[in-house]
Amino acid sequence: MLVSVKWLSDYVDVNVPAAELADRLTMAGLEVDSLHETGAAFSGVVVAKILSLKPHPDADKLSLCEVTTGGATVPVVCGASNIHAGDVVPLATVGATLPGDLTIRSSKIRGERSEGMLCSEEELGIGSDASGIMILPADLPLGKDLAEALGIRDTVLDIGVTPNRSDCLSMVGVAREWAAISGQKLRYPSVEVTETDEAVEGVTSVTILDPDLCPRYTARIIRNVKIGPSPLWIRQRLDAVGLRPINNIVDVTNFVMMEMGQPLHAFDFSFLDEGRIVVRRSREGEPFVSLDGKERILRVDTLMICDGVKPVAIGGVMGGLNSEVKPDTETVLLESAYFNPASIRSTSRALAMGTDAAFRFERGIDPEGVVRALNRAASLMAELSGGTACRGLIDQYPLKVPVAKGIPLRGRRVRDILGTTIPDDRMVRILEGLEMTVEASGGGSFSVTPPTCRVDITREIDLVEEIARLDGYDRVPATLPAVSGVAGAPEGKRRIEGRLREILNGAGYTEVINYSFIAPDGVDKLGLDPTDQRRNQVRIKNPLSEEQSVMRTTMAYSLLLNARRNRDVGCLDLKIFEMGRTFIRRGDGEQPTEQNRLACLIMGRPQEAGWHSDDRPADFYDLKGGVENIIERLRIPDVSFRSGIHEAILHPGKSCGIFSSDEMIGFMGEIHPDILERLDLAAPVLVCELDMDLLASRFADKSPFRSIPRFPSSSRDVAFLVRRDLEAGEMVRLATDVPEVLVEKVQIFDVYEGKNLPPGMRSLGLRFSYRSADRTLTDDEVNEVHGRIVQRIVQITGASIR
Repeated sequence: MLVSVKWLSDYVDVNVPAAELADRLTMAGLEVDSLHETGAAFSGVVVAKILSLKPHPDADKLSLCEVTTGGATVPVVCGASNIHAGDVVPLATVGATLPGDLTIRSSKIRGERSEGMLCSEEELGIGSDASGIMILPADLPLGKDLAEALGIRDTVLDIGVTPNRSDCLSMVGVAREWAAISGQKLRYPSVEVTETDEAVEGVTSVTILDPDLCPRYTARIIRNVKIGPSPLWIRQRLDAVGLRPINNIVDVTNFVMMEMGQPLHAFDFSFLDEGRIVVRRSREGEPFVSLDGKERILRVDTLMICDGVKPVAIGGVMGGLNSEVKPDTETVLLESAYFNPASIRSTSRALAMGTDAAFRFERGIDPEGVVRALNRAASLMAELSGGTACRGLIDQYPLKVPVAKGIPLRGRRVRDILGTTIPDDRMVRILEGLEMTVEASGGGSFSVTPPTCRVDITREIDLVEEIARLDGYDRVPATLPAVSGVAGAPEGKRRIEGRLREILNGAGYTEVINYSFIAPDGVDKLGLDPTDQRRNQVRIKNPLSEEQSVMRTTMAYSLLLNARRNRDVGCLDLKIFEMGRTFIRRGDGEQPTEQNRLACLIMGRPQEAGWHSDDRPADFYDLKGGVENIIERLRIPDVSFRSGIHEAILHPGKSCGIFSSDEMIGFMGEIHPDILERLDLAAPVLVCELDMDLLASRFADKSPFRSIPRFPSSSRDVAFLVRRDLEAGEMVRLATDVPEVLVEKVQIFDVYEGKNLPPGMRSLGLRFSYRSADRTLTDDEVNEVHGRIVQRIVQITGASIR
């Protein structure tokens, strides 16, 4: 919300520097994001008066002007035809600068000396009128600097108004705040309307068919208007708050909206069929062309302002091209209404029309300020256009808008909440300064009725907040609440989250946090099977956008989108993880199945390139090493990695399931090439997902103690020739699942596939370590145990020893 200090001063005295004003507003809850000075784009231009005017002897379209600044008289050659002797005009003196880096110099034009330049609005950069010289008010002092005489210099505050404070989306609203803060008197604008004898009821009528969407609609008729530019003072104020002046009728609607916070709309009455207004819901698929020239297809619940035949405006959002005010408009129907905030918010978002009017209506306006704004605008329109207002106004109010009344307030409760000793009379003064009615109820209690513009105040705690911010947040003491009891150990989920975060950060992974909302076509891009339960998505009733309209059923999709965004900004090497929830829809009326999941992703190189590291891309074993690190650090029992599982998002030959005993706790592998193509990613990209709930249930918080071995170990290496489809993990399992107490460890030390091996076969090298806790083993003891284990492996797998 842009606030002109000059405009603000029309309603309340601002007797402090702009910086102090901004600081005090911020401390009272209206945060000023920035302030900037505005001024003239010219210098050396003064107020002057034309003493005489005669034709140029050598040019038909030029005039010789004798111009006085009060202290000096200078000749000026001018080509404008709208000036006369006695006019007060802006004079750019010799040495003056104008927009466009134009410097005025003494010169001769067709043999006649010219000591300056008479200027138009456009040449001065203060308006768009270039049709002639700008005619100034006759009472301006001659010789005065034009920027100072017209009050062009200003300070503009940019206030970040919170959604609950719709009352501050206007100059009067901010002035009300400053009056309460500073103790100054608030001056409301005049709303007196001079009317003719013609009654408005004989000219038009209003019918509200859907009062739930439009509880109140008021209208006035202004006849005999003449469309033209607005006076400078209105154009300056609109420019200061970022609104483009258009003409005297449209500018008044914008001016009053910014002044009083009530959006208005002006219709060319001649375009309203049957000369009446009908407020109704739109019909499904009904087309409408708005003021911006775009055709929109409407939903069935869109509120429309119609005439007797057709729609002429989208209620509370934007008018229609078929009834806009044009240069030849003579009669105007002026609208001022209260619309249902939820309806306007829904329509504005559905049509992507974030207008200034919708911004105010969707936050809630003053239902009792509708008529006041209507009369203010009608008065200004009649004054600035030369028109006349018909007698009376139409006020259809079929559904009373509820307003807060008689809110109980306890002085003791205020002091308890704030921790201050603020007396009751100070509370009353603060609330009355905000135009609230305060009545004593006895016993230090009060009954408070806020003004109808304060739609955010409905409860006692709201009043406490008002007292706190106006009394000063700096008066509230900084105290810590008393806490009893002893802090306990974190529960399982939080404990394992902290441990996982520590493990993955230590392995070079960066944590990401994504929304739990994704696009509905995410499951299609992942190529999930039609029967995959992850296609059972939970749809959000009021999504922010279609791209965030369903709850995610897998964590991997969010990480893949992260990878693509990083790739787009040049980050090609990525190691990220996320802990969050997935949501699987169940039957109607049932809560979805929620799972806590951990997902990791590697893309590009597994580590930063350097002289000591190679430049290879990450592969399956980089990710598997990270998963093994997690399993080992959490001491998850009986873990195995099994191929042959079907996971649609993974490459079938470069993926596996992760099991604890016989229960699947996750999956990992390289993303399927088809999915990478659909997501515009380059291979390889590797992901894993783990069920954190299962990890937490198997997590061993205590590590079993093993004493340092007193006796040496003995190892044996064996190279087996096995089928290529036989998993190496199965070989290790067969070696360790034997009742041999001397077996300490079995490791894979070599895998070979290539020349000199039969087709479909590979060489797998296992290293067996043996140790006794009470003696040094002899070779015979080791060989005996080793022989039994090797023979068992050969018998079960059909392997041979190389």
